[in-house]
Amino acid sequence: MSIVITGANGKLGNLIIKQLLQKVPPNQIIACVRRLESGKPFEEQGISVRLCDYDQPESLEHAFVGASQLVLISSSHHDDTIRLRQHAHVMEAAKKSKAEHILYTSFAFPENGSSSPVHLHLATEHAIRAAGIPFTFLRNALYTDFVEVLDLNAAIKKGKLSIFPGDWKFNSVTRLDIAAACAAVLSEPGHRNKTYEFTTSRPWTFGDLAAALSDLSGKTITLEQDPQIQNWIYGFLSKIDTSSISNDLERILGRPVITLKESIKTFISMKNLND
Repeated sequence: MSIVITGANGKLGNLIIKQLLQKVPPNQIIACVRRLESGKPFEEQGISVRLCDYDQPESLEHAFVGASQLVLISSSHHDDTIRLRQHAHVMEAAKKSKAEHILYTSFAFPENGSSSPVHLHLATEHAIRAAGIPFTFLRNALYTDFVEVLDLNAAIKKGKLSIFPGDWKFNSVTRLDIAAACAAVLSEPGHRNKTYEFTTSRPWTFGDLAAALSDLSGKTITLEQDPQIQNWIYGFLSKIDTSSISNDLERILGRPVITLKESIKTFISMKNLND
């Protein structure tokens, strides 16, 4: 069995490999990277490293040879037209190299969104189905990382979290939980031709975020709705489904997802943490 991971040295790819190493031997993992020198840390762990550049189709077919499972981590390019072309290159190479199973990191409940990225994910899912390769779609919710743009440290300093008005609810999750679930799907049978919505099992609100900040800082953080706030994040959030939920992630993990309070610690200065 060979598990090929594209984008292996990205944030999610790295975490998937770390989780996989707890389940399969390193010689069953192939890390695909755009620059071979960046794969040295993988080689030191006994993991094979191959050149894999979405913009160089000739590199992909060689990279995917022998893949019993291929993880396509969606391209991070800012232009969705280019991203779709890159994904098409992967599909063609996967067919030529006779990959047996493809896992794609899609987006949660894309049918309910109106932004360009969710359309990209739906188009890629369609292309994978059309390719005729057994698939698993891992539809990942928004990463809880998005709260970083809200400047949580400033909120703690002011004692107030200011948000744009609205009935905001979030199904966000951490990359670590997504990576652990991906590793479970890769190392266990029974997941072919399945679609999973990887979200938290209970949506959280900005009120919950303020409460978590209060607990972590030992200060009371109030919530304020301010229509004068100008932050690109709210426009983005309004065009995706941030509230629909599923228990798929917790079921595959076999445990609860990482809590909101725990997941935001990394975005808070140590001096603001209540020891």
